[in-house]
Amino acid sequence: MENELYDYSAIVDRVPIRWPGDARVAFYVGLNVEHYQVDRPATSIFAGTSQLVPDPLNYGWRDYGPRVGFWRTMRTLDRYGLRASVLLNSAVCQHYPRIIEAGRARDWAWLAHGRDNTTFQADMSLDEERAYLADVVGTIERATGRRPRGWMGPALTETFNTPELLAELGLSYVLDWTNDDQPFPLNVPGMYSVPYSVELNDIALFVGQTLSGPDFVRIVRDQLDQLYADSADGGRVMALALHPFVIGQAFRARYLDEALDYVVNHPGVWLTTSDEIAEHYAANQPGETESEPAVRAAG
Repeated sequence: MENELYDYSAIVDRVPIRWPGDARVAFYVGLNVEHYQVDRPATSIFAGTSQLVPDPLNYGWRDYGPRVGFWRTMRTLDRYGLRASVLLNSAVCQHYPRIIEAGRARDWAWLAHGRDNTTFQADMSLDEERAYLADVVGTIERATGRRPRGWMGPALTETFNTPELLAELGLSYVLDWTNDDQPFPLNVPGMYSVPYSVELNDIALFVGQTLSGPDFVRIVRDQLDQLYADSADGGRVMALALHPFVIGQAFRARYLDEALDYVVNHPGVWLTTSDEIAEHYAANQPGETESEPAVRAAG
């Protein structure tokens, strides 16, 4: 099957992206604020009990996020004046309204992130998905007072219809396609992809690879330094993906602080949100390179 959702584009052939203030790297924190169903398996730290109902070991690990880890992480973001781009399960609005209150007070950006992180829409019919997405987006708008502009699916899941259905609802970008260091247009009018990361992601680093806090700091520094070097020929995006039940653990707090201190004090970094990245790119979308029309004509 051919991928008709977006076209191939080599980053070395593109017209340079320019960020506000002549920044070279646009940086945002993708803060996953999620709800998990207590009687369904989901992200686990120990597979041996993941099929049990209830599963206190794994569910309790995840539930640490909204109860404790979120608040510790929020204080760290506050210390650096960083607005989160919240990847929000709509069920959070019902179960943890105190979190919505805190985010509204900080003018955070709210992205739709499905109903909960146990439900994936990958097998839904067109009509089922249309109703599901409308409910998710509407619930978040009513709770936050702001209609989401962006989407990331639970576990980055979509159907082939998702971008078009999101466009119907007035959204303008997705984070699911983690295949680039720059935004790019999808083949749905008005829809874009904004970079997210499954590599620079606390679940992948701390749980998947069992790395240490100092490892995390070094990786964040290395990512920013390399993207800054690459950006000599066009702006780049750096997304830091965080989950409060992982990064919010007490023994990791100092390492998030150290990592953000490096980012915030690095020259040429635009501290922003995914909403603002998408908006700036859409308003200033680079035109074609000289080679692109010829390539399409030849094809």
